[in-house]
Amino acid sequence: MQVQAVAETAIINPVVLAKVSEYSREFATAAPFPHVVIDDFLEPTFAHALLDAFPAFERGNFIGDSGEPGGKSTLAKVRNLGQAYQQLDDAIQSPAFLDTIGRITSVDGLIYDPWYLGGGTHENRNGMALDPHVDFNYHPSERWHRRLNLIVYLNPAWEDAWGGHLELFRDPHADGRPSRTVSPVFNRCVIFETSERSWHGFDAIRLPEQHASMTRRSVALYFYSKDRPAEETASRHTTFYVNRQLPERFTDGHTLTRSDVAEIKQLLEQRDAHIRMLYTDNTGLREAQDRGLTGHLLYLAKRAYVRFRR
Repeated sequence: MQVQAVAETAIINPVVLAKVSEYSREFATAAPFPHVVIDDFLEPTFAHALLDAFPAFERGNFIGDSGEPGGKSTLAKVRNLGQAYQQLDDAIQSPAFLDTIGRITSVDGLIYDPWYLGGGTHENRNGMALDPHVDFNYHPSERWHRRLNLIVYLNPAWEDAWGGHLELFRDPHADGRPSRTVSPVFNRCVIFETSERSWHGFDAIRLPEQHASMTRRSVALYFYSKDRPAEETASRHTTFYVNRQLPERFTDGHTLTRSDVAEIKQLLEQRDAHIRMLYTDNTGLREAQDRGLTGHLLYLAKRAYVRFRR
């Protein structure tokens, strides 16, 4: 049994396994919500094997909601990526691995998602950013509560000035700046609670011209549980996004620079895209509502109401 447990956690750096209690304390006391940042998380040779087998951008799903190619690519069928990703998949569903993550986070009964819905390999090109959001709170097809995000970054030559930092927010409706930023450097792992207050995103990737072809790479793993404390439970919802606030430097008397103007244009474009997405979702809901017997009865009721008012 002990030999099996060692094999199931062999992808984790032994140094990390020796410090589980320390990471557990960090997770519990972190602000703005429970999380922990663990450097050199994976066994080094295994981390490089994941990087070597990382899929080409065009192999993943890089078509945006508009139907056009975008700057983000994801791939959920990780077992198709070769031996290293098969080993990853085997490990993260094992009792020993789930128990280790559970001891770090104090979340019992963790469940692995065999479909990697929303997870798998993630890759973002230069200029991409992700607005603050809280994730969907239930598994899309199972009655499981979403509990944890575990992200491992695979960027061996990333510099802090290049952006792409994971951002953790207390309240993005009120705060222009995140409470914590984390650079996506190679083999750095971030584990954070998924809840109604786990606001997170990443700032724009700003690569210098000579490195403009590089991308921000990561593997995202999501974990669930069958139960959740009542005080943390909310009605089922999709991912909630909040458009970024204007940077704090935009105050009375500030003279706009060329980069300021570019940033304002980008913020407006993101806000417009968000509004278009909401309109599209609303139209889809109305079309679904209009179809079928219920939709027809609703139409007749509305028609009668309008005629009665006249």
